[in-house]
Amino acid sequence: MKDRDYILLIIMHALLGILIYLFPFLSKIYAVAIIVFGFLYVLKTQNKSNNVLLVAGYVVGSEVFLRMTQGSFFYEFSKYGVMFFLLLGMYYRGFSKNALPMWIYLLLLVPGVIIATETLNLTTDIRKAILFNISGPLCLGVAGIYCYNRKILFTDINKILLFIGLPIISNTVYLILVTPDLKEVLVGTGSNPLTSGGFGPNQVATVFGLGMFVFFSRLLFESKSKLIMIVNMIIVFNISYRGLLTFSRGGMITGFFMIIILLLIIYIKTNSAVKSKLNLMFIFLSIIMLVTWLYASNETEGLIEKRYANQDASGRTKESQLSGREDIYKSEVNAFLASPVFGVGVAKGVEIREAETGGLIIASHNEITRMLAEHGILGIFALMILFITPMFLYISNREHLFLFCFILFWILTINHAAMRIAAPAFIYSLSLLKVKMYEDDTIHREQTV
Repeated sequence: MKDRDYILLIIMHALLGILIYLFPFLSKIYAVAIIVFGFLYVLKTQNKSNNVLLVAGYVVGSEVFLRMTQGSFFYEFSKYGVMFFLLLGMYYRGFSKNALPMWIYLLLLVPGVIIATETLNLTTDIRKAILFNISGPLCLGVAGIYCYNRKILFTDINKILLFIGLPIISNTVYLILVTPDLKEVLVGTGSNPLTSGGFGPNQVATVFGLGMFVFFSRLLFESKSKLIMIVNMIIVFNISYRGLLTFSRGGMITGFFMIIILLLIIYIKTNSAVKSKLNLMFIFLSIIMLVTWLYASNETEGLIEKRYANQDASGRTKESQLSGREDIYKSEVNAFLASPVFGVGVAKGVEIREAETGGLIIASHNEITRMLAEHGILGIFALMILFITPMFLYISNREHLFLFCFILFWILTINHAAMRIAAPAFIYSLSLLKVKMYEDDTIHREQTV
């Protein structure tokens, strides 16, 4: 991509954030435009170059922004959007006959759904409750089937990541405009909806941590000129800073570790000449992170430091290391012990906690313990498939430099934010792609058939 085109895309998405701030109704028009133009784009290209991954990536990157600005027509709009486009991609280009692990994974989810129809309370909207909890795993299964061992170039992975990142730029600009004076809204060290656009800080931080990784990877692989390097550094700084201001730690820590893993992988795989350049990149990373942290610390009057030290505003260490999530974990483990084979049924965990707390509706934050409670031993088998499959594929997929970064994002995200958004499902599926650094005949044939 030419520097001019890249900067134009950045400016367009920055302007989009401004326009939606000024005219909120544009958010729904934006949502419709994503689906309509994405559909027309896939029809035009017939998915010859896995174009659906670009569209699905854009849907993933825009999800939190659309929810924040009331652009989504329903809560799971983006998950179903991702599944729609990937199924459309399969219509044009099929899927691997070897994707059996993903089919087994989906089948293992079925008993939990059936049991839920029997165990959920009569007053519960069964369809809505089941879909809320199963849409994330279902999205992962569909995405996994599409991506399984599908040949793709490394440059195409970078394009997919860019399409994920562009809407995050719009979201960042929107947050800059909509966030009140920090001195007025920062009174403690808990996750703060007021600095998260009035939306869930956990989900915002998750996407912003991913955005931080996306644009750092572009700083590493796609900054061919000093101008683009500076642009990407500015973007990384702003996304990181806004992510920190959510006061939600999980997403930002995840993004940081993804960057570290990527640098280590490249460092191991490259020669001494490239290593010297990477040393400079380590220095750049350190400077960007340090400046961002010091600036955030100054603007929050030290509260961000206390947040990451698990302290309250007075500097006292909090009793809970995980913001009270331990009680949810215990509840789900107890539910598994009560029904270890098939689990208590999808969405039943919420009802159990509602009864235990005297009426509080608390959704799971951890997909692993949720699967354990609601799917039983079958849930364990399903998770084992997800853990083992990309590792097995890596044996013949050593050119996939992002593979461990993507797996790390999925593992860490589902441990603090479950699968409330489409990002962990889609990013996981990208770890199943068979990546080549340079085009060969097989890739050429796949893309021209």
